[in-house]
This record gives sequence, structure tokens and C-alpha cells, in this order.
Amino acid sequence: MGYFDEINKRAGGRDLSVRWFRSKIKELGTPDQRQLIREGLVKTRPAVGQMNFFIYSPKYKYDRNVLPYYDQFPLIMPLQSDNGMVMENGSFLGLNFHYLSIPMRLKLLNLITEFATDEKYDESTRFRLTWNRIKRNKLVWPCVKRYLVDHTKSPFRVIDAEDMMTAVLLPVQNFKHATDGQVYNRSRQVMRRPIGGQ
Repeated sequence: MGYFDEINKRAGGRDLSVRWFRSKIKELGTPDQRQLIREGLVKTRPAVGQMNFFIYSPKYKYDRNVLPYYDQFPLIMPLQSDNGMVMENGSFLGLNFHYLSIPMRLKLLNLITEFATDEKYDESTRFRLTWNRIKRNKLVWPCVKRYLVDHTKSPFRVIDAEDMMTAVLLPVQNFKHATDGQVYNRSRQVMRRPIGGQ
């Protein structure tokens, strides 16, 4: 049984608190990246309208002037263009939840639920996110990242809507060249900029 399956089994279909999910994650321990990818549905491209985990090795990872730090294991919600496309010129945009502290991730998760295609929050639920719909919310500013397809190092692990709470609570971010705290502090600085000043 996979990690998400185990948490869902323990939840038993009940609507439970964030505290409950955090306690179960602590109890089960933190899964490694390969385990999370191996245990679920994977695709060769980011799943539109769903969360995705994947392993990433950026093009400029050795140039700290271009890329001071990065997350090697992003948890993203892909952004669609206004015409519905996700992939353009070999790259895609995604909101990487890992650039926010856990309380802020929960706020972002709450924000994107406004764009759900239904209220079932199961494997059929999708989220219609475009930059134009969310760009005025400061919470998304530090999370928007562009990823090059040919620098992905794993398939995309699809996260169903019912598993999103668990996914955002998992401490599996893997920042290189900065600590988690440094990244979260920088993200807070980005969110303090005036609108139009990003």
C-alpha cells in the first residue's frame, strides 16, 4: 500500500483537520522522492489541472548568479495559458508549493480550490489555473517557476485532489544552496512588494 493510500485508509473518508494530517505524517515518517513517484500514477508530461511531484535538475544549477537556489523535488500545479496550453517551447509554468512555509502552502491550497471543476475532490477533480486568474494574489508570486522539460529527471507523479492536503504538508522539499528557512524568508520578501512591482 502506498503512502497516500495509507493516509486515506486511516482517514476513512472523514473530513479531518490539518492537525490530524500532520500527526499521521509524523507517525508514518517522511517518504523519499523515489518512493512517492513509484507508488502512484505517473505521466511523461505534467498533468494539467492536477498537482505533480517530479525530480528536477535546472539548466543553471551551477550558476548562483542566475539561480541562487532551487528545489530539486518540486510540488507544482501547472499553469495554463489563456488558450489552455501548458507546454510552450519545451517548458511549462507551475506554482511550486515548496517555496512557501507549510501554513502559507495551506493558504495557497485554499486559494486554488476556488478554481476546482467540481466539489467532489477526488481523482476526477481538476483545477483551471491561468496566470491571469491568480496574478494579483501575492501568495503566488514566489511560487511561479518555469521548468524546462528536458531537465526533468523523473516522470510526473500525479496527485489527486483528495491527496493534495497530504502533499502540501509533506516536508519533502529539497532546496539546493539555501535552507528551507532562507527560502521562506525570501518568499515573504517577494510577497511584501507592491502589486505591479514584481
